[in-house]
Amino acid sequence: MRTPRTIAVVAHQRKTLGGGLDELRRLLTLHDIDKLLWYEVPKSRKAPKQVRKAIKADVDLLVVWGGDGMVQRTLDVLARDKKGRKVPVAIMPAGTGNLLAGNLGIPTDLEKAVDIAFTGDRRRFDLGRLDGEHFAVMAGVGFDGAMIKDADGALKDRLGKLSYVWTGLRHVNGETPRAKIRIDGTDWFDDEASCVLIGNVGTIHAGIQAFDDASPTDGWLDVGVATAHNALQWARTLGTMAVKRSDTSPFVRTTRARRIDVTLESKMEYELDGGDRAKTRKFTAEVVPAAVRICVPSEEEQRS
Repeated sequence: MRTPRTIAVVAHQRKTLGGGLDELRRLLTLHDIDKLLWYEVPKSRKAPKQVRKAIKADVDLLVVWGGDGMVQRTLDVLARDKKGRKVPVAIMPAGTGNLLAGNLGIPTDLEKAVDIAFTGDRRRFDLGRLDGEHFAVMAGVGFDGAMIKDADGALKDRLGKLSYVWTGLRHVNGETPRAKIRIDGTDWFDDEASCVLIGNVGTIHAGIQAFDDASPTDGWLDVGVATAHNALQWARTLGTMAVKRSDTSPFVRTTRARRIDVTLESKMEYELDGGDRAKTRKFTAEVVPAAVRICVPSEEEQRS
């Protein structure tokens, strides 16, 4: 593989991994590169502007430092831009959940993650798109969206992954509005739902395997609906997901589709890759096949 000549780093200043950003710079400059562009942002929502600068500079590699929110906003910009879709992305998983990195086999080891950027495979991956915004891991509404909203910010900074557990416990007895879901134009679900989850990968929060057969390269999105509405039913549901296939739970229905249309009885928070968004009552999600290129461990490395 040809060494990238121009590299851009887009980094979330508040995220940490290994020896930090100074160590990242040192590791990158050990390789034979001509130009290193460096952009730091105080929050993930500031990243898109810097990503667009990197695309305009014709970089050969874009290094993203941060969590799933930072990665999601970066991939969204790249997927919207024809030129950006060609730029390979190297993920430095410096966030709380690092769900996309974990699903793709990218370790939370800075030196190894940098090595993958230069020696790994550059593969094309699907994204989901919900009302125009792309996501790489999942979109969720209901229990999931409310949990993410409450866990975000200062609580997540203090408790890390435990913030999801803490806020999840607060929402197990939350509202279960009626949801109507159409799958590729066909009516599929019409009942009360505590959570609607749309996944591009299989593993979600705390290592839970929500979609056992999901793959970000198959051209499909996986869809799950949870009907559990109290602590006991959620305990049974999560317990089943921990030891069996998620679709064996009596409180879970799953399928897959290329387009999902959801209409809720009332407005609810939704989330994209762990970042909360405004309340909504209707939305459409669809798959965008082979939308971006991401550096992942080589097949030989994965076998070893």
